[in-house]
Amino acid sequence: MLNRRARLRAETIAEIRAIALKLMAEGGPDAISLRAIAREMGMTAGAIYGYFPTRDDLITTLIRDVHTSLVDALEAARDTVPPDDPAGRILAWALAFREWALANPQGFRLIYGDPVPGYQIPEGGAAPEAEHRTCMGLTGLVAGAWPRTERIRPTDAYDWTDFEEALVAKVRAEFPGLPPAAIAEALRMWGRLHGLLSLEIYGHLSGQTRNPAKVYRTEITELIRSLGLTSPS
Repeated sequence: MLNRRARLRAETIAEIRAIALKLMAEGGPDAISLRAIAREMGMTAGAIYGYFPTRDDLITTLIRDVHTSLVDALEAARDTVPPDDPAGRILAWALAFREWALANPQGFRLIYGDPVPGYQIPEGGAAPEAEHRTCMGLTGLVAGAWPRTERIRPTDAYDWTDFEEALVAKVRAEFPGLPPAAIAEALRMWGRLHGLLSLEIYGHLSGQTRNPAKVYRTEITELIRSLGLTSPS
């Protein structure tokens, strides 16, 4: 159990993070500043530096927390469906992605939108563990469907050299039986999950459709069918 001092520090850090996301939602990524947050909280600028020495430290923490929250939600939804139902697992992942993004639009913008001006990504990335889990999660969805996908896709269309060495190493370590074409399928899946959702989060569908959820689900259904799977009802 945290003592009172540690509990107060944790609460202050949580408030700093919440205000940073609020500022970004109101004014874009460049609205995040430690001085602005200090003003919102009634603190001195010097006091807030005791929690985050630089703005980049704060942004890195935000990206890590937001991305971890996302992948936790995706994995939890996927794991409600048994591994022998690859179509159901893809659908669960996709629907959880949209649900999370609509509940956390500012977080979606932080990790998938324009870079925060002036922010220097630390060596190794801002959220390497969460990014790895997301990447391997998508690849795992393809791996679950691959026996059927392989029959409808030419597996010799890609070579390992078509992809970054670091990504290839991760995929070959976790899914040693997959060919390089499976990476292309995972990237294609990511693009289709992300495309319509980005349009919705940034408000580009509001004047086009009254039912973006239906359009999104249709896109996922077509994705599942393109993998040689029967779409869940």
